[in-house]
Amino acid sequence: MQVGPWELATEQSTERLAHHMAMVTSGGMIIHLHGDLGAGKTTLVRAYLRALGHHGTVKSPTYTLVEPYALPQGIAYHFDLYRLQDPEELELMGVRDYFSSSNLCLVEWPERAGSLLAAPDIDAWLSLVHHGRQIVWASGSERGEVWLNQLVKTWVDA
Repeated sequence: MQVGPWELATEQSTERLAHHMAMVTSGGMIIHLHGDLGAGKTTLVRAYLRALGHHGTVKSPTYTLVEPYALPQGIAYHFDLYRLQDPEELELMGVRDYFSSSNLCLVEWPERAGSLLAAPDIDAWLSLVHHGRQIVWASGSERGEVWLNQLVKTWVDA
């Protein structure tokens, strides 16, 4: 299933989308975020984690590769693989252990990992357009399709 593009003209519209994403999230999932630098991937992740109940700072894991967040519904891991030199680095850090069915894994620049990452439940492509940003979604699993269908309902009905 593919949905979009949805327009995200302002940071507030991105925050609103993150709130809707949080409303339909219940448990672990893998979300791959694609897009050029400045497309809004980290902004969306930051807003999503806050909407899920994180109250501290959400920093970009550009240099650490991954940052963990304890949320009321479980653990979230935010990956930023932009500076990944070799996918083998992920193997050495035990990347597969992060991708349990109960964890929420948000991965920016997943293409840099080669075949080492678990298949995503959701792919999101963010892009800059002349009036802001836009996002296109695709489900990659049954769990992702259920989540995306619920997101469509809450977003369209808002």
